Amino acid sequence: MVGTIVASIIIFGLLIFVHELGHFIVARLTGIRVLEFAIGFGKELIGWEKGETRYTLRIFPLGGFCKMQGEDPEDAVTEGSFQEKPVLHRLAVIGAGSFMNFLLAAILFSLLYFFILGVPQTGTTEIGQVIAGGPAEEAGIQPGDAVLAINGAETSKWDEVVSVINAHPGREIELTLLREEAQVTASVVPRDDHGRGIIGIAPAVKKHAFFSSLFLGFSYTWFLIQLIFVSLFQMITGTIPADVAGPVGIAAVVGEVMQEGLSNLMSLAAIISVNLGIINLLPIPALDGSRMVFLVVEGIRGKPVDPKKEGFIHFVGFTLLILLMIFVAFQDISRLVF
Repeated sequence: MVGTIVASIIIFGLLIFVHELGHFIVARLTGIRVLEFAIGFGKELIGWEKGETRYTLRIFPLGGFCKMQGEDPEDAVTEGSFQEKPVLHRLAVIGAGSFMNFLLAAILFSLLYFFILGVPQTGTTEIGQVIAGGPAEEAGIQPGDAVLAINGAETSKWDEVVSVINAHPGREIELTLLREEAQVTASVVPRDDHGRGIIGIAPAVKKHAFFSSLFLGFSYTWFLIQLIFVSLFQMITGTIPADVAGPVGIAAVVGEVMQEGLSNLMSLAAIISVNLGIINLLPIPALDGSRMVFLVVEGIRGKPVDPKKEGFIHFVGFTLLILLMIFVAFQDISRLVF
């Protein structure tokens, strides 16, 4: 239990720190004065000042903020304030938080491929893993075998091997394999998996491949971003049921994933980071996405929206957001207790 709480705090703290760091870095680069950079909400536990910024760690770790001069629409416009800067600069500052969450996810996935999972060697036909109990194991296929041909047709890349196997669900195929400099054959019947043939093999992997790991990490993050956007659209349109978890639910998942190893915990942190980045980009009042909408409107109109109206919309949105968080937390607790 204690380990779950600590791990959850570390993950939430890291994601929030990176998000707020994005705002902080771009604000400083664009000449906006940052008054406070805080991790957590509530009473200040630790605080120190450096330059014009106060850095604080607060009692509740599930949050954080980067307070900029003139950030509130009703604040006076002074030199070094947020409202003084061009619209594009302000858009960059607001969007930088989500960008950093996406970057963190890509780095975490890249580290996973580099140190733990390895990069699949799809340019060869070497078998790296044979799934226990699968058709390949039953046919005597072994890790380290290289597929030279299937049904007499030569293969030189992993994609070719997969393509042929997928095309023969429930039909016997003959694999010509290279095993310790000797050719052997194995007959196997691919299992039918929703119309696709599988035999339970995976390609060889290579660890510590820097550029390949980096490419896969960023590619998978981009795939995940698209997948989550599609899923959100499907939930909004009712195509799939809405399933939302708050901090309590996520903490419960962290506890389960911790038992499965570091790689799964890193994957979960990366997935949560992508979700956090996307949610903050949604045009929901009080979130970054809503503020970006107001900035786009200002850019089109050539003048800002009435500060009082914008402030009221953000206030109402923040209130509703807090109520939603309470409701989601209640739902999470209900699932755990009942």
